[in-house]
Amino acid sequence: MKLTSTIKAIFMTLSIVLVAFAGKAQPSHPNSPHLTATGNVGGANVSITYGSPGVKGREIWGALVPYDKAWRAGADEATIFETDKDLMVQDMKLPAGKYTLFATPGKDEWTFTFNSQVGQWGITRSGVANFDAAKNVIVVKVKPKKSATMMENLTYVITNKHFELNWDHTSVPVTLSTVPTM
Repeated sequence: MKLTSTIKAIFMTLSIVLVAFAGKAQPSHPNSPHLTATGNVGGANVSITYGSPGVKGREIWGALVPYDKAWRAGADEATIFETDKDLMVQDMKLPAGKYTLFATPGKDEWTFTFNSQVGQWGITRSGVANFDAAKNVIVVKVKPKKSATMMENLTYVITNKHFELNWDHTSVPVTLSTVPTM
């Protein structure tokens, strides 16, 4: 009788451990893996953490991601932009810190919004970008470019001069530099 109880206890323990490991083996976001792009801009460490959706045969710009409507700049949770030093983004000063990054695509011009509210889901239940405009730190305008190659998954790249959003046949560079010292 004692042996049967011991075997049952061992079996239950192993079952719990196996279920826990099986849960860890599954990616948390299988359709849009979460990635982090990192780079250095004049001594500032910069990172962008985002969900990376795929084109999957869909029309992206003006359809899946509407023109002239704020978008979470990725999938799932809102995209996070972080810098450990003050930066100039386009020609606007962005203090060191962590921000939610939203993009508003347009056919000829895009708007990127750096918002101090972080940690929220990227959209509300009604499908609107989930940010409080009163917490916008800077808003910059940039020109998109048509890329020669098709990028299946949304990707951010950070260089010493800019960050770039690449997806489908679109590339959107945003100029970055360090804040000039006086």
